[in-house]
Amino acid sequence: MKISRRSVMISAAGVAGAAVVGAPLPAFAAKTFRYKYANNLSRTHPLNIRARAMAKAIEDETHGAFKLDIFPDSQLGSDTETLNQLRSGAVQFFTLSGLILQTLVPAAAISGIGFAFPDYPAVWKTMDGKLGAYIRGQIEKSGLVVMDKIWDNGFREVTTGTKPIVTPADFHDLKIRVPVSPLWTSMFKALGAAPTSINFNEVYSALQTKVVDAQENPLAIIQTAKLYEVQKFCSLTNHMWDGFWFLGNKDAWDSLPKEIQTVVAKHTNEAGVLERADVEGLNSELQKKLTSEGMKFNTPDPKPIREALRQGGFYSEWKKKFGDEAWSILEGSVGTLT
Repeated sequence: MKISRRSVMISAAGVAGAAVVGAPLPAFAAKTFRYKYANNLSRTHPLNIRARAMAKAIEDETHGAFKLDIFPDSQLGSDTETLNQLRSGAVQFFTLSGLILQTLVPAAAISGIGFAFPDYPAVWKTMDGKLGAYIRGQIEKSGLVVMDKIWDNGFREVTTGTKPIVTPADFHDLKIRVPVSPLWTSMFKALGAAPTSINFNEVYSALQTKVVDAQENPLAIIQTAKLYEVQKFCSLTNHMWDGFWFLGNKDAWDSLPKEIQTVVAKHTNEAGVLERADVEGLNSELQKKLTSEGMKFNTPDPKPIREALRQGGFYSEWKKKFGDEAWSILEGSVGTLT
């Protein structure tokens, strides 16, 4: 078989072109990075399901140059401990509620102001808008990296072991577990309750041993953490919306080539938006499931509870703490609170 010089040149050019198309970018091939990502939710929560898909997408697109090991269920420690690990670099990524991040970044908790958001459209308008940008700026000032899209933890509901919450009076002297966050403690004290700060990995046992009589969390967490085993009533108060900021250690982030940073940020933000839809879509399904597990549901009127917070000075107190700039950005999206 005769092969002309021209055909050889065309063939060689084709192979070279294929090599360019199929080869990883130089930055991807230079070094392999293996980072840890920790969170406090169960493996079955939508956050971890989306995180696993995200990790695979990142590894695939970087041709194995970036691998993300996921540690759910507070495997690496409590929220407080893991935040310290993130800051030291022992953990490279961590998703944390802004309400708990408040201990390091005070402004991060403003999205959790009681009854600020009436529904999900109001949440995403605000958190993808000016308030979200303001909070991210404050997080970055603390020395952490934060992704653009906040992940959803859902609207929070109150569960109790002895009686449902129907009116503000039902909060009086209620021993309720709250996360380690001043905002939660302040809100439930304004309602006359007796809040106790307990890390999430200790909540089940605290309810089981009657250290506290109640807790509050989104339905997805109530289900995946099996809190229905130690709580009888669930009152759909929707008293706070809660989300998870996807945080990174700055030194670890800066060590990544720009090309890998771009891929990681892209897939993390995309996964966060998908997780939002997952959590919202689960709500009606979860109520049915939790009912089948023995929980009893009721929906209290939020207006008297919100008025009790106003009269108790909750809104005016936190307006002073967050400052006029942050508060005006919040009210610019959700309306007047004080």
